[in-house]
Amino acid sequence: MKKIMLMLTACTVVLASSHGFAATGRSKLVDRLTAASHVIDDIESVPDKSIPTSILSSATCVAVVPSYKKAAFVVGGSYGQGVVTCKTPHGWSAPAFIQMAGGSFGFQIGGQATDLILIAVNQRGLQDLLKSKFKIGGDAAASAGPVGRNAGAATNLTLKSELLTYSRSQGLFAGIDLNGTVVNQNTEDTRTFYGADVPFTVLLKGERPVPPAARPFVRTVAKYFRENAGK
Repeated sequence: MKKIMLMLTACTVVLASSHGFAATGRSKLVDRLTAASHVIDDIESVPDKSIPTSILSSATCVAVVPSYKKAAFVVGGSYGQGVVTCKTPHGWSAPAFIQMAGGSFGFQIGGQATDLILIAVNQRGLQDLLKSKFKIGGDAAASAGPVGRNAGAATNLTLKSELLTYSRSQGLFAGIDLNGTVVNQNTEDTRTFYGADVPFTVLLKGERPVPPAARPFVRTVAKYFRENAGK
């Protein structure tokens, strides 16, 4: 009986994840971009609880996953969909769409949704990581990012990590451990948004103009993640 329950729970998690990653209409993708902009605006509206200025200025790519969902009943699962833009010589790139998934085992029950931000802080960036799916903490060294305008704790993290990870839940903003979470391209949503199969490297290296529907999100990232951030 116990094995059956475990199997049913695992199936539920998989089905939930599959539903979350199903193809999405373009209007929903525009809503996702808007939600991602709001996440950044809300976090940066409280300077003492926001991303340190040294990280804002050194970021090479920024990914935002609004409402990342976690649920657990013996077998845990998590999934979310988001957008990513990268810094180029001509400004921030047209966004690409990503998806994240993770899992855990153990005695647990409950569920929650949180907003996530992933910041690449070296030249490898998400352009290279997203050439194929990658695992946080495995294929890419990651650390829970420091919070607050005081950048004293940020320097060492940027030296040893490729990604800094943050979460916001119920108004609280803090670094988060996402080790074991898999991040990969959402090619279906990218195709839906752009009307064609556009390679991620073309988008994130700035080889395609930012579409009008994506400009508010890209402007929001550019507003905060700039070289003279905080000055």
